[in-house]
Amino acid sequence: MKLGIVGVTGMVGRIMIDLLEKRNFPLSELYISASEKSIGKKFFFRKKVHQVISIYDLFLKKPDIVLFSAGSDISKEWAIKFSDIGSTIIDNSSAWRMHSDKKLIVPEINASCLSKQDKIIANPNCSTIQLVMVLFPLHVEYEISRIVISTYQSVTGTGKKALDQLYQEQEKNGNSSSNVYPYPIYQNVLPHCDYFTDNGYTLEEMKLINETKKIMNDYDIAITATAVRVPVIGGHSESVNITFKKKPNINHIYNILSKTKGIIVQDKPKKNVYPMPLYAHKKDEIFVGRIRKDFSFQNSINIWIVADNLRKGASTNAIQIAEYLIRKKYI
Repeated sequence: MKLGIVGVTGMVGRIMIDLLEKRNFPLSELYISASEKSIGKKFFFRKKVHQVISIYDLFLKKPDIVLFSAGSDISKEWAIKFSDIGSTIIDNSSAWRMHSDKKLIVPEINASCLSKQDKIIANPNCSTIQLVMVLFPLHVEYEISRIVISTYQSVTGTGKKALDQLYQEQEKNGNSSSNVYPYPIYQNVLPHCDYFTDNGYTLEEMKLINETKKIMNDYDIAITATAVRVPVIGGHSESVNITFKKKPNINHIYNILSKTKGIIVQDKPKKNVYPMPLYAHKKDEIFVGRIRKDFSFQNSINIWIVADNLRKGASTNAIQIAEYLIRKKYI
């Protein structure tokens, strides 16, 4: 089985290589691609040197699976070309997520809808993945009617240049030559993730709203969101208020989440035990805590969700999709 990575030199691409090795992913050949300036760079994988090649040269290798993590423009240009030669694409950009004929997949929730015919598969937005991992098992039991989401998102969600901005501002008293954000991010909080759309919401907020409905296959859920960028590198945090159609039982909710694969409940507030990005960093699980009734509104709870946005929010989820396809012999 031949696997290719597009965008291997990026933050997500580098983690993909690491995870493929750690998870003992079943492949015979690995081909890695990036932009022209990175061609020739070397990466070690399974004690063997691999050189970065162009995306065209990767195309000529006819890989069975291609993990795309190079942005929407590259995905729009190349994904269909690869699918036309029989490759299966798992795309980490927003290019295909809301296409009606493309599946948006979190394996623990909806991988069963995949088939051999799905040649372009969309990986959801990082903040959406950790959200739906928690929402879905609760929705099955209690039926969610409304969700209010506030996110606190790491600079790594924007990319390496944003991380450079944060580090430079830390070192140079707020000054940076890498101005990814319109204002300093060091010692600051920006209620601004991605660009603002005509309705006053940012694109990130609309991704949370629209992708959640698609993954959970329920377009009647009322959802609103505010996405905030914070000077953190370990992962994304989310404060979520959920209203159910049925009266929730907090102990039962604890039980459901504790038994859900991929979720770790950390909720002992009197002992200061709760999820934090500091401890979610470089981990694949979703961490949940501060689970409590919302006394202001009927059938509602508050919950706090934290995850490493580069792991389960991107790399791990994509690789889990590939593993599922191989397990089902769709590849």
